[in-house]
Parts: sequence; C-alpha cells; structure tokens
Amino acid sequence: MELSIFAYVLAVFAVSGFTKGIIGLGLPTISMGLLAVVLSPVEAAALLILPSLVTNVWQMLDGPHLKSLVRRLWPLNLGVCFGTWAGAAFLAGLGGPYGAAALGIALIAYALSGLAALRLAVPAGAERWLGPVAGASTGAITAATGVFVVPAVPYLQAIGLTKDELVQALGLSFTVSTVALAVTLAGSTGTSLGLVWPSVGGVAVALVGMRLGQAVRARLSPQSFRFCFFAGLLALGAYLAARGLL
Repeated sequence: MELSIFAYVLAVFAVSGFTKGIIGLGLPTISMGLLAVVLSPVEAAALLILPSLVTNVWQMLDGPHLKSLVRRLWPLNLGVCFGTWAGAAFLAGLGGPYGAAALGIALIAYALSGLAALRLAVPAGAERWLGPVAGASTGAITAATGVFVVPAVPYLQAIGLTKDELVQALGLSFTVSTVALAVTLAGSTGTSLGLVWPSVGGVAVALVGMRLGQAVRARLSPQSFRFCFFAGLLALGAYLAARGLL
C-alpha cells in the first residue's frame, strides 16, 4: 500500500473511532464510505474487519451490563448471523449506489423522528419474535452494504435501554455483525495479506480516537447524548444517501 493511501486509511480510522466513542457507532459506516474512495469495496470491507472487531469488543466489555444484555438480546444476535450468511450472495453489492442511498434515506428518516422526540417502543413480550426479524434484516443489509446499523439500532433504541446499556448493547450487536461478516469475507478473492498491516495500524488509531470520544461522552447528559446520537445518525444517513445518489 502506498504511503499516501496508508496515511489516508489511518486518518479515516481516527475520525471514525472518535465518532464511535461519542455515540457508540459510526466506525463501519464512516470507514466503509471513505475507504471505498481509494480501495475496492471488498478491500475496504476487509480492511475494517479488525479495527471494527477490536473497538466493538472493547465497547461490548466496557460496562457492567454484558451478562444481562447477552440473555436479553440473543434472538437479535442470532438473527444477525443467519441474515448475514444468507445474504452472502449479495456481497458483490458492497458499496453499491442503490443500497447505500436506500440505507442513507432510512437513517435520515429514523434520525429525524428521534430529533423530533417521536419515541419508538417495543413491548417486552414482542422482543422474542421481533428480535430475530430485526437481526436477520440487519444481517442481510450488512452482507449487501457492509453497514451494521439498520434496523438493529432503531430496535435497540426502542426496547428501553439506558444510555450506557445502549452503548454496550451496540458493542455486542456490532461485534456479532463483524464476526459474521468476517466469516463471509474469509473466502473472498478481493482480499490479500497486504491489508494486514494497514488494518493493524487502523486498530491503534481507532482505539485512540475512541478513547477521546468516550471522554467526551462521559461529560454528556442523557438529553445531550440523545441529541448527539440522532445528529450523528442524521449525518451518517446524509453521507450515505449523497454517496449513493451523486
């Protein structure tokens, strides 16, 4: 990898790690879109696997709620795995314009509803069947676009988690999505060993950015966090839609 591209890759992971530290998501979405500018979509997806996995595992373990979240969210995460693997046939569509635009528009609509304080709510009794549906849908979208956000994030927002529980639940869900996507990418001919060191460098800068973002998040009130969360989703959605449409 050329030095200029390597520097660009590190900058992308630093920015996406900082965003993830604040709102609990954004690393795959930002990284996938910006890396695909200089790399093939499959190379970009392969490059973000390690940074995404490490930062998500860190986020997943950083809190006291993991055991209860695993018990509560196993239907969602099982659905993510099946949806990702079932959608593997669409892997060539990673970064495709129509998929990116549709995903961006969906994020924009959800973010605007959140900023307008329209709260979605999932009854506790519905989690057992709605979780697998949301997970399978998220997995299929992950296989097609390399982005883990929809509809897992709206679902997790709707089941009544606190700020810290939500961030840790996102780490759990994204860890499962990353592993499932890594299994899908394992046999891809678009990846190479030349991506190993750039990916390792991406881990280091993403962790630094994430720690800085976490320091910012710790100072936010729940209301400020909610605003930053939905504003971040709105920005991600606008970026994806613009990339797909333009």
